[in-house]
Amino acid sequence: MKRLFGTAKETVKKVVVQASAGAVAASLFFTQPVMASVDSVTQPLANLKTLVISIIGAVGVIILAKNVMEFAQAYQQQDSSSMNSAIKGIVAGLIMAGISSVLAFLGIS
Repeated sequence: MKRLFGTAKETVKKVVVQASAGAVAASLFFTQPVMASVDSVTQPLANLKTLVISIIGAVGVIILAKNVMEFAQAYQQQDSSSMNSAIKGIVAGLIMAGISSVLAFLGIS
């Protein structure tokens, strides 16, 4: 009697192992190709990135113009602290205006 059940357990174990291996092989070999292209998925994000970079560049030009005028006014009044602040603003405006070049230099865009 033990021998009969012992062989049944082994038989069931072999069948389960073989069925599991077959299921794994089927899932590996019968894969379906994806029909979507990567560009169609990432294009809206690329457009958004371009828009944000353009907005930052436009704001940078405005800040640059404002701080150039502040520097000229501070130079005319011989106010060194205002000149220092305006120079910092000019540098920040230049960086923002040239953000696309900065990102390309860093390898981000």
